[in-house]
Amino acid sequence: MSLATSYGFLILAVFLGVTSNSFAKSAEGFTLLFPSIITGITIVACMYALSMVMKNIPIGITYASFAGLTIIATVVVGIFRFDQMPNLYSIIGLAFIVIGVLMVNLLGNN
Repeated sequence: MSLATSYGFLILAVFLGVTSNSFAKSAEGFTLLFPSIITGITIVACMYALSMVMKNIPIGITYASFAGLTIIATVVVGIFRFDQMPNLYSIIGLAFIVIGVLMVNLLGNN
């Protein structure tokens, strides 16, 4: 598998992770059947995609990238879908996450 394919799987894992997080919120503590099922399916698919990424990219870089990107994307979904606006300190913290993901991927030893 090429490095580009690995990053494609990483993007897929982020999408699935954000989907899982969003449906977990909608599942209301797993009391609603449909969102609960979607949460379970997407988290398992997310872990599969991450396992594919780890064939070529070290586990630390994979997980740091996945976690950071998933956090940022989940915040964006929270803003638009759940009307949850972060405050100034949250935005500053999220900016640090973006900087960290960029440093790990661009300056870290692959």
